[in-house]
Amino acid sequence: MSIVTLDTALAKHMAQNSAISGAAIVGGPGGWSVLLTVGGIEKRLGTQRTARPRLWRSLDRCVAYLKAELGITRIDLVDARQHQADAPAQRGRSDTAERMRRTHQAAAYDAWFREQVLAAQMDPRPVVANADAKKRAVFCQWMEQGRKDLAAGKFPEAGQNADQALKIDPNNENAKKMQASAKAKKKN
Repeated sequence: MSIVTLDTALAKHMAQNSAISGAAIVGGPGGWSVLLTVGGIEKRLGTQRTARPRLWRSLDRCVAYLKAELGITRIDLVDARQHQADAPAQRGRSDTAERMRRTHQAAAYDAWFREQVLAAQMDPRPVVANADAKKRAVFCQWMEQGRKDLAAGKFPEAGQNADQALKIDPNNENAKKMQASAKAKKKN
């Protein structure tokens, strides 16, 4: 007869409602497991979201868990007949550490991202419209290309770039200076 596994969350709920009538700790290869008596039926305490039995390597930690998490202070039986402390406990999946690392990284990124969004929302500076930002980006591209052309001695191209920049921002002093410089060097 196989013993039914009881999920940890359900065991907590049952313990809060006084549905657990007894508890036993049973030793096995690699650690200690818990049998809970519910309605005259023994059910093994399992891990959350799986049917595998929960296993503690230390008897002290097992008892501490029962007291702190389930509120069970009376243990009916401790059976150490099959306990083998030196036997390796069945370990979880080998990729668990990597999955947890990725989970923590994702949580840290999420917290950082939310912080950035909140900071942007709380920023007192005026909001720049998308169209204005695009115009400014194009203006900067024309000015940068004009600077490169001036440095390379391509004065007609530099003048054309300054003209394009002045179409976007006719009052920009730097674009006016670039245009004048390109015209002056073009004559020489």
